[in-house]
Amino acid sequence: MPRRSGLALLIAASLAVAAGVDVRTLIAEAGKALEKGNNAAAESGFRRALGLAPNNVDAMTGLALTESRLGKADEAIALYRRALTLQPQDARIERNLALACFKAQRYAEAWPLLDRLTGPTSTDFQLLNLSGLTLFALDRYSLAASYLERAVRVKPDDTGTLYVLGKAYLYTGNSKGLAQVFEQLERVAPDSAEAHVMMGTAYDKGFHTDEAIQEYQAAEKANPDFPGVHMGLALLYWKQDRVEPAEYEFREELRRFPSDTVANCLLGDILLRRGDAAGAAPHYEAALKTNPRYKEALFGLGKAELKLKHPEKAVAPLRKAIALDPNYAQAHFTLGRALHALGEDKEASAEQAKSVEIQARQQAEYTRRLRGK
Repeated sequence: MPRRSGLALLIAASLAVAAGVDVRTLIAEAGKALEKGNNAAAESGFRRALGLAPNNVDAMTGLALTESRLGKADEAIALYRRALTLQPQDARIERNLALACFKAQRYAEAWPLLDRLTGPTSTDFQLLNLSGLTLFALDRYSLAASYLERAVRVKPDDTGTLYVLGKAYLYTGNSKGLAQVFEQLERVAPDSAEAHVMMGTAYDKGFHTDEAIQEYQAAEKANPDFPGVHMGLALLYWKQDRVEPAEYEFREELRRFPSDTVANCLLGDILLRRGDAAGAAPHYEAALKTNPRYKEALFGLGKAELKLKHPEKAVAPLRKAIALDPNYAQAHFTLGRALHALGEDKEASAEQAKSVEIQARQQAEYTRRLRGK
């Protein structure tokens, strides 16, 4: 080998080693910053390391974890997926990816990972619990219950898991299982928010609204930050048309969980009913940000824009609501109003005629069913 060529290889190798040491140092320092809660420094350090070594999995997963803590879910998920292409079926990376997907409410993406990670003999509480919660969010209540039962066998006193298991039993009509969960909660935490909310949910299912309200009030007193306690109470007040206390509870829920779809939509309805279209519109928009196919929020936004004298902005959400539900009579009628305001009189009249036709058909069907009884 020529002397020059050998020297060049030696220099290149030395530089690579130096770069490797630098990358390891950067990753170690970024990891320490992350442990101390200095997410900004950790993000900067991991990014620098990844810049020097674009395929370094430790830098990639470290940055992914940092992004997740910073609330940058999409970036975190993309980084974990990229790391998996370099280290396929790495259980640690798959676990963190599943957690990131769950936190981002991307449950359909989380479940295949969890299904692969959680074998039939697993006693890993976090994975079992996360699997149950993911399946519950996907409305697969029976399968969710099977995972939550296994999680409860590992940690019998975990009130959060017992609570979700109880709700799964409630939704599947498993009265025996529900009674067992009630008994367990009574033993381990009789005055917990979980116990009161579960009892409140059961009362609500049985149309005992006053008793349900009392249980939710007790839950609120036990733990005002318990997820869903303000939402549950708000919905109960809403059913009774008690608008002021419902509004207060919706606001309390959104103060803690700003992206709640239903709370945003119903608070928008309250504000719109009061005549505050300008206040209502942002809540409908927030609801649609988390669920673009929420037809009630689309309808509400259309009404709000019409009230604000923006018929051109009202048309699009109303058309989307109708596309989702062609028999949405109120949306047809309101779209007709918006089109009239825009001078589209022929289409406007057709939409309002559809509204009348749909309502007449629905009324006839309702009458037929009553007579059938």
